[in-house]
Amino acid sequence: MTRYIIRRIFQLVPVIIGISIVTFLMMTLVPGDPVVLMLGQHISPQTVENVRHGLGLDQPMLTRYLQYMWNALHGDFGRSYIQHQAVSQMLLDKIPVTFRLTVVAMAIAVTFGVLIGILSAVKQYSFWDTLATFFAMTGVSVPTFWLGMMLQLLFGVILHILPVSGTGGEGFHLQNYLLPGFALGYASMAMYVRLTRSSMLEVIRQDYVRTARAKGLSSRVVIFKHAMKNALIPVATQAGMDFAGLMGGAILTETIFSLPGIGSMLYMAISRRDYPVVQGVTLFLALVFVVINLLVDISYAVLDPRIRYD
Repeated sequence: MTRYIIRRIFQLVPVIIGISIVTFLMMTLVPGDPVVLMLGQHISPQTVENVRHGLGLDQPMLTRYLQYMWNALHGDFGRSYIQHQAVSQMLLDKIPVTFRLTVVAMAIAVTFGVLIGILSAVKQYSFWDTLATFFAMTGVSVPTFWLGMMLQLLFGVILHILPVSGTGGEGFHLQNYLLPGFALGYASMAMYVRLTRSSMLEVIRQDYVRTARAKGLSSRVVIFKHAMKNALIPVATQAGMDFAGLMGGAILTETIFSLPGIGSMLYMAISRRDYPVVQGVTLFLALVFVVINLLVDISYAVLDPRIRYD
């Protein structure tokens, strides 16, 4: 196991480097001059050149990339062209909001998705199975922005039950994350319903499950103690990838619900050509994605003792 983990860690290095190169090239070759966006259209060419020189944008592309990666290895992702703050500090300020939103979205998606999927598999071809299938189809069809606005209208404007925007101040206020968490995790929830259903249907037909039933164990014990553990292996795989994906895909949700997280920061940085912020956020999300995938691979051995990495 230790050898496998070390090998996988070394495999992460070229992935991170590749992502950094692609991001750097995209932000460098995209039309638009960040200096002009900062200073405006009516600034003298000499001033533009001076600012470009001060930011190092007049250096060769390879030199800028190597300098950026060297600084990034030391935790320095540069300074925002627009806000004139260290990108690393901006990330530290925004990460808690996005992390809380992602955790709430994942908790809603996995909990309800797995339970509904198990119910659908156990009650195959019943009314509950049909209802779960309909739920899964709508989940992958409904746009996140539309669902978010409908949730705001229903629970915030009409029923006045939950807040529709903001984080509620310092600290973690669950009520402020329920609506955006549901909107963000709804599509994943529908996917977990289908994934859990198909996996559970396969597992409950295995010999060891039939043996457990033959021993006289109750259906609840057979499903939740014997079958569910193995049925959750593909769910765990998808959940690992989803967590990082939701962190990077929360742009619309954070914008709709006015949450000051990484998603909204990335959106503003892209629109303003704030290269250091875009690159810093992208590298951070890439690192989160590959680390979570590593943890998911390790969790296989916990969920299924038959899996070994020797």
